[in-house]
Amino acid sequence: MPTRIMDIMDFNKETALVETILFLESEPLTAKVLSNKAQLSEEVVEKCLEKLKEKYGAEDSGIELAMITGGWCLAPKKEYWEVLKEFYGSKREGRLSKSAMETLAIIAYSQPITRAEIEQIRGVGVDNMIRLLIDRNLIKEVGKKEAPGRPTLFGTTKEFLKLFRLNSISELPKLDEDEQERFELAR
Repeated sequence: MPTRIMDIMDFNKETALVETILFLESEPLTAKVLSNKAQLSEEVVEKCLEKLKEKYGAEDSGIELAMITGGWCLAPKKEYWEVLKEFYGSKREGRLSKSAMETLAIIAYSQPITRAEIEQIRGVGVDNMIRLLIDRNLIKEVGKKEAPGRPTLFGTTKEFLKLFRLNSISELPKLDEDEQERFELAR
């Protein structure tokens, strides 16, 4: 279909179909997966996603079309989620303690990183925190370090990205100079 014809088509039914699929799915979906599920071309799905971005970008919408972990999903707008996540967040998520959050932050910003390197930065043992974060599927073993004893390297998971609504680890807030120096001294 020539581009100019695509530009003048309204795609209302197609957009409604893509919106319904996004509503029913619990995981973010790529345009290709959406295309397969909706039985539409990827080009049409992209147009539908543009329409949904516009629709949910309106000030009176509490929902947004978000790119998380490389896929599209319908999610509460960040400002509303901050207020409501205590009531509607997954029971599994629960609240992480300050020490668990600190350990998770060290792993997120320094990955891949070993247990010993985390302990050097934190100044305390992290066995329980590592176990908790693995149980919650926020971190995982990502390999072995080429060093004596071949210690395990840890990194974050897709669940981590979903929990913090990040498309990739590069979207983490930037560290200031003091924080960056603290992380570098331990390595």
